[in-house]
Formats: sequence, C-alpha cells, structure tokens
Amino acid sequence: MVAGVAALYRDTARATSSPKRLLSTRARRSIGPRALVFAVGQAEDIAMMQEALALAQRAAGRTSPNPLVGAVVVADGRVVGRGFHARAGEPHAEVVALREAGGRARGATVYVTLEPCDHAGRTGPCTDALLAAGIRRVVVAMLDPDTTVDGRGVARLRGAGVTVDVGVLEHEARRTNAFYVKHRRTGLPFVTLKWAMSLDGKIGAARGSATAITGEAARRYAHELRNTHDAVLVGVGTVLADDPLLTCRLPPDAVPAPRNPLRIVVDSHLRTPVSARVVTGVAEAPTLIATTAAAPAARIDAMRRAGVEVLVADGAGGRVDLRALLEALGRRGLLSVLVEGGGTVNAAALEAGLVDRVIALVAPRLIGGAGAPTPLDGAGPAGVAGARRLRELRVARLGDDLALEGDLEA
Repeated sequence: MVAGVAALYRDTARATSSPKRLLSTRARRSIGPRALVFAVGQAEDIAMMQEALALAQRAAGRTSPNPLVGAVVVADGRVVGRGFHARAGEPHAEVVALREAGGRARGATVYVTLEPCDHAGRTGPCTDALLAAGIRRVVVAMLDPDTTVDGRGVARLRGAGVTVDVGVLEHEARRTNAFYVKHRRTGLPFVTLKWAMSLDGKIGAARGSATAITGEAARRYAHELRNTHDAVLVGVGTVLADDPLLTCRLPPDAVPAPRNPLRIVVDSHLRTPVSARVVTGVAEAPTLIATTAAAPAARIDAMRRAGVEVLVADGAGGRVDLRALLEALGRRGLLSVLVEGGGTVNAAALEAGLVDRVIALVAPRLIGGAGAPTPLDGAGPAGVAGARRLRELRVARLGDDLALEGDLEA
C-alpha cells in the first residue's frame, strides 16, 4: 500500500546506517569471519535496495509513461547520494543520486531499483553518467522490460569493467513497477478494481443512500489510490446515482503530493448530464467519456464544448469496448487505471480479462436486502469451480475496516 511511504523511507534510512544491525550478535559469532563478511555484504545489499525502493515510491503516479526508480550511492559503507525519478522528462534517479554524491561517487557502489538505461531519450543515458562518475559496482533489482533497454544497460556497464549484480529484491522491485511492467509487456495500463462494501457484500442499500460505507481511514486510502493511479474509471450509473467528483482529496503534505487523475466515464448512450460534477469541474481535473455510435451527435458536441473529451469505442451488444478504451489509454502512455464502478462496469472489466488487481474495503456493517447492489453483476460462472482466484493476498486494518488486496491469477 502507498500509505506510510514517508515513514517507511525514514525508518529504512535509520535501519541502514549500519547493515550489521540486520544480523544478531549470536549469528555474527557463529558463522565465522569469512561467512560474516559475505552475510554482512548481503545484508547491506538488501538494506540499501530497500532504501532505493522507498525512494522510488515517493514519485508513485507521477512518472508515467516512465517507471518508478530510486537510487542510492554508497561509499565506504555510508550513503553519500540518494535520488529518485520525479517525473517524465526530469533527471533519472541515478543522475540525481550521483549529483548529490559528487566526487565521493568515484569507486562507490550504486544501488538502483531498475536497470540503468543505455539510450538517449529526453535525458542522456544513465550508463554514461555512471561510467563518468567512476562507479565501481552497480546493484540492480530488476532488468528493464522495455525493449529499448532489456539488458543493454547491464551489458554496457559490464563491458566497461563495472561489476554488476542483478536480482536483489527483484520481487519487491517488480511489485513497485507493476504498472510499468504490464504496460511495457502488453501496451495496456494496469487495472486495479476497487470497491467498498459491507461485511455481507453490499456496496449500498436497496433504496440508495448517501452515507459512506467505510470509515475515514479507508476513505483516505481510496484517495491515496486515486493519487497514485493515472486514471479513475466509473460507469454512467455511478455518475447518475452519486454525482461524484472523482478527484483526489488528500492534505497538501501527503507523499506523493496530491494530484487529480484523469476521470473516465463509461457511458454507451451518453446519458451523463452536462451539469454533472465530472463535467462542470473539468478545470480542476480532466474528464474523458467513452461512448458508442449510439450517442446522439448533439450530446457529443455539447460535452466537447464543455471541455470533456469524448471517445467512441463500439463494442459487442451496443456496449463500450473496454479493451479498445484501455488500448487508447495505453497509447497515450497511461500506466494505470483505478476502476471504482458499480457492479455492471466491474463485472464487464473482469469478464473482459482486463483486471490485474482487486482491492476490497470491508466495513463491519450488515446491510442486507435482496435488492441491495453488490460489487459484481453479470452472469457469473456456472459453478464455484469457475470463480477467479487471487494470489499474494494482503490484509490490512484501516481503522475499523479491513482492506483485502490481491492480484488475479492468470
């Protein structure tokens, strides 16, 4: 979860001031001097990479279409430079860390969460910067899946005589950059399906209600998710029922600093009122409505005059083609979409095989009612054997509520 990233960064920085602290006194005495050197080295690699990963997370949701990257420069067992990639077009993490280290970088080790690039884009190759600084060793968490990199950075450094180790905290690094990895492999954004529900699986009362189901801590986490995703998506039913803003409402001191995602409404017949807050508030946050050829031309013109972008994506049965919509977003460089729809949109995204992660915020309430809405509509599988399973399930307490999060099995 994104909550607590700043605290994680501070705690990691304190913990890594002496890597030997990661080994107990008894362990240091029992494994012998040579093994101790090896173990302390491994502990230092892990600790420093943890710090680099925490740095990378400080820019969550800000770097698209680029990845999240953090870097740490270590000389004589001490951190002399730290950096992270803040946003596309700005210096990469390695360059920022090397600038802070200055002359102390010569002969040092750099820990970086993603393979350094070896090509010139909006910035120069990071391999050039590392070689010019006289770095002796580079520890890389994971190779870059982008075809313009994909091993070339590591090969360049090794060819120049730099020691390069790959794979330290690779699993954690892949999770940090799950949005980027999905986009580079498929061209599609990473899709997170999120809902808030009662303990009996209801996302609202049968007659409708303006009362939030979850408490303040869970609602803050929902805004943190908006803050770190490139777009938030709902169906027209949600707009008609709730007239939501779909903005990020976090305090100014939140990490990362608050910003609004692109707001997307799936509306096959363009029933969204021009008076809806997602339309009237386009000066605060951009809005895109995905519709079909069934939408009246006059309604499309009215939305465009109001500053709303309208995308026509015809799908089967007169519905919006969600895959075509995501492909269009991917071509724009959006790496992530947070789906906050009702049962219809949620089920459509799941049935189309577009969902990567599910987050359920569960409140200790019992709503009941045969007609009360649930998170997933649609036909569903013929039996329980056809149910979709989640892997790497994580559970967290958010005040009185629970957050259950897991990735869908392929």
